[in-house]
Amino acid sequence: MADKFSWISEEFATLEKQGLRTAIRTIGSACGAWMVVDGKKVLNFCTNNYLGLANHPRLKASAQQAVGVWGVGPAAVRSIAGTLELHRQLEERLASFKGVEDALYVQSGFCANQAAIPAMVGKGDVIFTDRLNHASIIDGCRLSSATIMVYEHCDVADAERVITENIGKFRRALLITDGVFSMDGDVAPLDKIFELCERHGIMTMVDDAHGEGVLGHGGRGIVDHFGLNGKFDLEIGTLSKAFGVMGGVIAGRKLVVDWIRQKARPFLFSSAVTAADTAACLAAVDILEESTELVNKLWENTRYFKERMRQAGFDTGASITPITPIMLGDATLAQQFSRRLFESTPGVFAMPIGFPTVPQGKARIRVMISAAHSREDLDTGLEVFTTVGKELGVIR
Repeated sequence: MADKFSWISEEFATLEKQGLRTAIRTIGSACGAWMVVDGKKVLNFCTNNYLGLANHPRLKASAQQAVGVWGVGPAAVRSIAGTLELHRQLEERLASFKGVEDALYVQSGFCANQAAIPAMVGKGDVIFTDRLNHASIIDGCRLSSATIMVYEHCDVADAERVITENIGKFRRALLITDGVFSMDGDVAPLDKIFELCERHGIMTMVDDAHGEGVLGHGGRGIVDHFGLNGKFDLEIGTLSKAFGVMGGVIAGRKLVVDWIRQKARPFLFSSAVTAADTAACLAAVDILEESTELVNKLWENTRYFKERMRQAGFDTGASITPITPIMLGDATLAQQFSRRLFESTPGVFAMPIGFPTVPQGKARIRVMISAAHSREDLDTGLEVFTTVGKELGVIR
């Protein structure tokens, strides 16, 4: 009898040949500037822990206290019996932090896009979307059954072309863009996009997953960065990156957020986020509202590391944020570079990124800078990168 799964083995062989099979490493410690990975202590240049909050004492204490009061799980969906007082407190605090009327807290940033997009548009509607938008946006668009129109990356002129050619053919329209693009670290021209959408009466949505805690005053995000507070119809965020915990947020006009509460399937049909996670997120908001110290440190580290990587001869792409892609092009080279970083003494944990996460021929090592890194940590990483780069012929 033929092996009905032989195709998987063949696909794996192809991935191996192309240098695209992902090797998943195992973490053996809390997230910080240094971590234990696959049993080895290494410098962490890989996680999205922008502000170093993932193992912060105040967040841990808040989570532990919440478990004592609320238990380990709500045991229900939000719309039936799972909405805790903590959930509502966090939603109010996030809305205030973002400068909007209302916010809805869901299980993850991925869930937030799957919740919001199908609630806003459907069959007979159109979505205008940036070519490099995140996979969660792409999947949310597909779930909506709306027609999807792609414009070239961060190209407002092309967005206007696509809009003017198609806007009259549909019932209603929604434009969606990432704020900070997670693989390249570049930023959407949000002010120009907003003006374009206002002229054509198009609903607006921005995914601020990599902007919250990073851009804007005290980390209030890309909408604040462009001075558009309260003007964008929807802001999608995550609590799993700069906030250091877990969960997603849909923020914006109260009317719109209330509508999503009624229609969002991930909100209606999946159990609520735990009290421990929610309390830790509240503590993160407290820290961000009290001081800009961590955000300032993040940017200080970013400027230092990027400048010295470029001086060493590395190509850091188009990034203007703490996301620092080390452009290598070839996927096999990127995997080899990542392995050599890890095997070095001291080791550096920085994973390779290849197709389909990024286009063919655009493989890279993506370095994630954190406020948790000391200057000594950054110098250590620079030294290891330079050594490996010379060994592999990437730099001279």
